[in-house]
Amino acid sequence: MYAKIIIDITHEKLDRTFEYEVPKDMEDGLAIGSSVLVPFGNQDRLRQGFVVGFAKECSFDPEKIKAIHSKAPKSVSIEENLVSLAAWMKEHYGGTMIQALKTVWPVKKEERPKEKRMIHRTVSVEEGRKWLSFFQRKNQKARARLLEVLLKSEDVDYGWITRKLGVTAQVVRALEEKKILTVERETVFRNPVRASGAGRARITYTEEQQEAIRIFQEDYERARFDTYLLYGVTGSGKTEVYMEMIRTVVSVGRQAIVLIPEIALTYQTVMRFVQVFGNRVSIMNSRLSAGERYDQMMRARSGEIDVMIGPRSALFTPFEHLGLIVMDEEHEATYKSEQVPRYHARETAIERARIEGASVVLGSATPSLEAFAGCKKGTYRLLRLTKRAKEQQMAQVSVVDMRDELKNGNRSIISDALRGKIYDRLEKKEQIMLFLNRRGFAGFLSCRSCGYVVKCPHCDVSLSWHKGGRMVCHYCGYEEKVISVCPSCGSPHIGAFKAGTQQVEELIKKEFPQAGVLRMDLDTTREKESYEKILSAFADQEADILVGTQMIVKGHDFPNVTLVGVLAADLSLYMSDFRAAERTFALLCQAAGRAGRGSVPGEAVIQSYHPEHYSIQTAARQDYEAFFEQEMKFRSLMGYPPSAHLMAILMISEDEALLEKGAYYLKIFAKAVGSDPKLELIGPASPAVAKIRDLYRKALYLKHEDYQVLIAVKNKIEQYIEINEGFSRIRIQFDFDPVQAF
Repeated sequence: MYAKIIIDITHEKLDRTFEYEVPKDMEDGLAIGSSVLVPFGNQDRLRQGFVVGFAKECSFDPEKIKAIHSKAPKSVSIEENLVSLAAWMKEHYGGTMIQALKTVWPVKKEERPKEKRMIHRTVSVEEGRKWLSFFQRKNQKARARLLEVLLKSEDVDYGWITRKLGVTAQVVRALEEKKILTVERETVFRNPVRASGAGRARITYTEEQQEAIRIFQEDYERARFDTYLLYGVTGSGKTEVYMEMIRTVVSVGRQAIVLIPEIALTYQTVMRFVQVFGNRVSIMNSRLSAGERYDQMMRARSGEIDVMIGPRSALFTPFEHLGLIVMDEEHEATYKSEQVPRYHARETAIERARIEGASVVLGSATPSLEAFAGCKKGTYRLLRLTKRAKEQQMAQVSVVDMRDELKNGNRSIISDALRGKIYDRLEKKEQIMLFLNRRGFAGFLSCRSCGYVVKCPHCDVSLSWHKGGRMVCHYCGYEEKVISVCPSCGSPHIGAFKAGTQQVEELIKKEFPQAGVLRMDLDTTREKESYEKILSAFADQEADILVGTQMIVKGHDFPNVTLVGVLAADLSLYMSDFRAAERTFALLCQAAGRAGRGSVPGEAVIQSYHPEHYSIQTAARQDYEAFFEQEMKFRSLMGYPPSAHLMAILMISEDEALLEKGAYYLKIFAKAVGSDPKLELIGPASPAVAKIRDLYRKALYLKHEDYQVLIAVKNKIEQYIEINEGFSRIRIQFDFDPVQAF
């Protein structure tokens, strides 16, 4: 038998399979996805590789074929279906097969198992008392202490003994040798979810919820595994619908993956699922320890859990009988990977579901244009929830023109209208959320005399001003002390232009000293359980006002929040990104949706310097379809997704001249192979950030209505790069339908 193996080296010239003989004693132990060690290269160095196929015969002279050395020690294999998914990702998004395999390989190696140890008394009470008397006479106090406890209880936790009694492992071994006790060891899985068992609260579904559940269940019973878009306004009960769909899948012995856009949403989401599915729920995210991640994968493989919840990487949970993938807040940009292969979780989830024979449910109050356009074309099935689950009214939204505030002498980031409403809610003991799309102080230093801006010496971006006298580059981490004199003109009038969450928090504390204030952004959520602490404190009404970035406006449910203030609503409108209006609309709708989810009606105040923009006007009316129609006209006119497909080619090199030359030749080649007259090329041009960590960047964009045409061009460009040595010092990445501008 021969195995086709991908070598664990990320290099275009090695992006193919190599054939190796399978030793007789390994034939039964290898499978597609197994990790092995093989001799590779002229010196036969042992390299790790992955089995991606088998054959009875080899393509070369059998005498020259090398044999697999062994299985890679402590490695974890990849499921065969995930290997197929990796091959699809490599073709669909570019990159090498090894990069794709590592993406779908959530756990790379075995971790030491966690043991639960119990000390068990093996002698009778009568004999134990004799030993106790002996230890006391010999003044062996630690042994006597341990035996006294064991005489009261036959079994005692080993950790409790060492922590509370001060008994060492040596003392335990001494009594074990005398056959007075034994230490019993049991391997237990680390479980990051503190579940107390399932207990389903009675839920009364609205007619719309019942209809969505009925359609899904009837399709599932007929083995019609489809992709659905659950389009429901904020507070319409999408999560309850997901859970009923998952219950349908679990009842026939299959499992479900629930994707959420970011870790901040894990806490509330998991608690709701635990109430229904108990300890059959687990989580997967980057905050878990290596041991916790390994154990969750093993629990998934062994069938110990039914539901896995987590951000993008949870999509690759190795369930044997996957029946459903739910993608909540499917419009979020975080579902697109920024690492090669730059896959989108939505398309990848649909492909995994196709391979596994499963269904996909996409959920959002503000669907991506791609998803809603898919419903219009009939690619996805549309399920609508137009009313809130508890029949509450949608929040009343008002838009404040901050230009008028400035004319009236108000230079504060808080408008007079919002200030008055905050005072009102504090008096009523109701809660407030203030959303700002920036973190920390994160302002930049500029000279008021000459306009000089302090920039990073390694990246083409300004340094961000942080409290404590530090200037930091958020791309490469470069840091230096704040300066007091302009290095360009010598003026002392150099200072920070800042409007971040930290500044807003300080302003709110100063203006409303009677209020308890919490801040939630990247800086306050670095520790492992910081999300849960902040969210649970706010849910328990330990604070009146929660100030935060995007993470506070997505998916959270706080019934006592009756006012949401959106500060600098149009900040995201001025990004050099064709999705800026879509992103702004979604954020504003999500923010307004946090208000009035309890019994008291809610209100949202959107502060803007550009209130007449259609994304702000339609968001204030919560009118998604009006926004969709307006935005789709713009996309169609410009040939942007989803009207057409866009392939971005990012080129990176430390040699600027070489990069210019390489980008020029790549464009010439792309034009030659992409002979379709509908294929449009833009660039090459420098991205908004032209240099990061001393590496120069160029981007080339290709547009076409047919995705397959772009894939064909990508494949030819990959071959061109492989045979031309000039590209060896230029790193090239492909990004299909990018969600973030380079």
